[in-house]
Amino acid sequence: MRARSKRQRTGRGVALQAEQADRHALYQRSVQDPEAEVAQLDDLFRRLRGRSPLSLREDFCGTALLATQWCRSDPRRTAIGVDLCRDTLEWGRLHNVEPAGKEIASRIHLVQDNVLDVRTDPVDLVCGFNFSYNGLLDRASLRRWFENAASSLTEEGLLVLDCYGGSEAFDTVEEERDIEGEFTFVWEQASFNPIDHRAECHIHFRFPDGSALERAFSYRWRIWTLPEIRDLLAEAGFSSIHVFWEQFEEGEEEDEYLVSTGRYEEVAEAENQESWICYVAAAR
Repeated sequence: MRARSKRQRTGRGVALQAEQADRHALYQRSVQDPEAEVAQLDDLFRRLRGRSPLSLREDFCGTALLATQWCRSDPRRTAIGVDLCRDTLEWGRLHNVEPAGKEIASRIHLVQDNVLDVRTDPVDLVCGFNFSYNGLLDRASLRRWFENAASSLTEEGLLVLDCYGGSEAFDTVEEERDIEGEFTFVWEQASFNPIDHRAECHIHFRFPDGSALERAFSYRWRIWTLPEIRDLLAEAGFSSIHVFWEQFEEGEEEDEYLVSTGRYEEVAEAENQESWICYVAAAR
């Protein structure tokens, strides 16, 4: 990951918005919705296990925003956050974990380690969100993560990951989204190789004063397909694999064809779309 500030002076002595911006704070506001993610994890676990989960390991946790919200949601809950980047973990400790208060922080354990190798106490849930596992570029690495997750689960534990696909997932694309009029979030898939499904992706942040953080985050990914993910989960020892597909309804506005309901239902078949998101939940 790397950050670069686009310097377009709007006036001598005037600080540009991009120069004052914190890329991690911008990422959290643009990409993450921890309350919804905690609710989704709880809902999936209840559907498949009939009870509320209490312990979570957030792999590829970044700033541990999800882990913090997990412990905030229930005083019985504990979380482990695992990430390779020390600086990102420290940012999360200072801006998410410690501000949550001593009681909540005492139930969060941050670990700088490789998710392929880390050893932790068994948990009800291991999750890998924001499609971060696409950074594992070969079958052996993805299977190794799945095997590690399987060995880290309680008897009734689940591995949950989010997946995306559709025809646009295999093309170059740039998508913009306005964030409360304060800045624009830009997702760019700059390249895609159909031979090996390798992609180069960037996140940019652009501001009303004309300044920008170009390539605030950059990723070299392999876009894993659902059949590959399901096959590797089975090879890694998961005996029960469930796919939960995003549900849509007709929009109320004239220019809205379909809008997300925020619900995900288990499916065995689905209609392909230009872009889709689903959750996969796997049990040993």
